[in-house]
Amino acid sequence: MSWGINFERELKLGEETAVTHKMSPEEVRRTGAEGSKRPPGNNNPGEVLHQRRKLPFSPATMAVTGFGITAAIGFMVLYAKKKPEASASDVAKVATGAGDPKDTHPRE
Repeated sequence: MSWGINFERELKLGEETAVTHKMSPEEVRRTGAEGSKRPPGNNNPGEVLHQRRKLPFSPATMAVTGFGITAAIGFMVLYAKKKPEASASDVAKVATGAGDPKDTHPRE
């Protein structure tokens, strides 16, 4: 069996669809595959690039979820940066510019 043959251009009898977008117009006419000629990709009218008409969740739900994920990541970053003697709120104050680093020293 020779692998040099372009199997996509061969039209077998009884085959439902043919790969005609790689054939020349003469080859399509010669094989009798005019009925199966179609553009490549999705053939559903109204769909553009596999986009959905409706989102899986409402925009409000996605916004609240995004805010929650951002808040959780922010808390973990602040918690990782805090010193043993400082609280996470002290680190948040310093990070936002509302406090001074001296506020993170141990209280007496």
